[in-house]
Amino acid sequence: MVAGIGRGRGMLSPAALLAAFLLLAQAAQAQSVVQLLGGPHGVVKSANGALLEGIMVQLIAQKNAIRTTVYSNADGRYEFPKLEPGTYTLRIARPREFHPFVREKLEINGPDELADITLTRVTNAALLPALPEIAAQMTGSEWLLSLSGTGEEKRLLTVNCNWCHSYQQIFRNRYDEHGWAQIVNRMTKGAGSPLINMNPRGRFNDEDTAKLVKWLASVRGPDSKDPPFVTLPRPQGRQTRVVITEYELPRLELATHDVWGDSKGNIWYSPHRSSYIGRLDPRTGAVKEYRVPAVDAGVLPGTHWIYVDKNDIVWGSENWAHSIWRFDPKTEEFTRVRWNVPEPVNSPMGGNYAIDPDGFIWRARGKAVAKIGALTGDTILRFPLKKFTGTYGSAVSRDGRYFGGGAWPRDGVVVADTQTGEVFEPDCSANCGPARGEFDPQGNYWSGGRGGMLVKFDTAKKRLFEYPLPTPYASMYSAQADKNGEIWAGEMHAGRYLRFNPKTEQFTEYVLPEPYGIDRETWIDNSTDPVTVWYVDHDGWVVRIQPLD
Repeated sequence: MVAGIGRGRGMLSPAALLAAFLLLAQAAQAQSVVQLLGGPHGVVKSANGALLEGIMVQLIAQKNAIRTTVYSNADGRYEFPKLEPGTYTLRIARPREFHPFVREKLEINGPDELADITLTRVTNAALLPALPEIAAQMTGSEWLLSLSGTGEEKRLLTVNCNWCHSYQQIFRNRYDEHGWAQIVNRMTKGAGSPLINMNPRGRFNDEDTAKLVKWLASVRGPDSKDPPFVTLPRPQGRQTRVVITEYELPRLELATHDVWGDSKGNIWYSPHRSSYIGRLDPRTGAVKEYRVPAVDAGVLPGTHWIYVDKNDIVWGSENWAHSIWRFDPKTEEFTRVRWNVPEPVNSPMGGNYAIDPDGFIWRARGKAVAKIGALTGDTILRFPLKKFTGTYGSAVSRDGRYFGGGAWPRDGVVVADTQTGEVFEPDCSANCGPARGEFDPQGNYWSGGRGGMLVKFDTAKKRLFEYPLPTPYASMYSAQADKNGEIWAGEMHAGRYLRFNPKTEQFTEYVLPEPYGIDRETWIDNSTDPVTVWYVDHDGWVVRIQPLD
């Protein structure tokens, strides 16, 4: 009880009572505010004494390899959150135009004032030299800005080859036309795996395939040279007000796909070509893996979609084995339900699903939106589609009224009103490529577009709105709305993570410490203020993004 509040004499006036309760409410709210200051701090400057903004300063804990990155502001100053005392490596992540900076075995104990970091430029030229150590820091967008070729040739790559891995993985190789033809055929029809059935999956026709192969052979042929590199600007202003933490996962070549959080603060992730799932404890960096029961012989293992329900039960889809499994962390037991689908094993059965507030699974496949029994796989309710075959992404609004997903094989979205039975199938612009998304608090559906377009279906106006990304050659795989209605998504080939305010239609792009950002799904922790954003990168680390405002 607040001092002075009671019955009889000394009782506060109604106004004073209200003020006291408001103070209590503010104190309770403050407990959920993320405290991201009060740790080691210092200044970054150039060799000529200029203060540097937007430099990614990183501490790597020797104890558990957790990487924490902060950004210097306009005064060159940076400040870490409070970190566990111990030994760290201090480095600059992606120094690019500067020579690398590393300080080993640095003892951290509280809000230490660190010695100034002085960086020396590699060159004073506008373009960076084609050195291997610089090439490794370039984002896919920067590679495409730097390579020769027409807009049409580069567009063929960005709308057909941006689903699975970084462009670094492409541009580090050199093949002739015959070699590139084999690679493009395997990747676009077999998703890069010898077990996956060969089927056309992109928007390619034979003519476009030939154009792409010819261009790749010209810029990444056996005798081609790395170009001088064009770089995107370093972060400025609000872009520097963020803390990014990276947790390295214990296996190589995980091909991690989805991420979701439970009520205890753990983060679950799914490798989509491995027999394991994992649980990360962000407090310690410890990862515990669980072996998913074996699939049939000759079937590619792997979990695609992952979701943690309100009871902390973990759900996952096996895209190639055509199953849904359920995992109870308390008993550490899996339950698998085999779905009866027309596709042969090792062909995708849809991959991504949604669970409504009553525990039913939703998806759009076979020209219908369907409500499915989670433990049986039986279809309970269907809403036929007239235009699209189905959706890649699946989402259910917070109140369970709407289903939404990015449509295929054409560009558009599907939104179904489960109360009225109305189904909306609007087209979006050519190659906008909506894939996965979620509903905002107002019931509007948002989808990340593989063609570089953020797409919104306004459920009140029953129409689409499109917002092109500010960074060239960037694409998205997914988009998520937070409790405030802001939209978050990884810009897959730009090494950036976007925050979009629908009210002001303004983008904030947070530059990532790694030049990738292959984000297939985002989980937002709405219990913190500001919100905390999580994703798992395809290359095998879980990333936490904590904005300072």
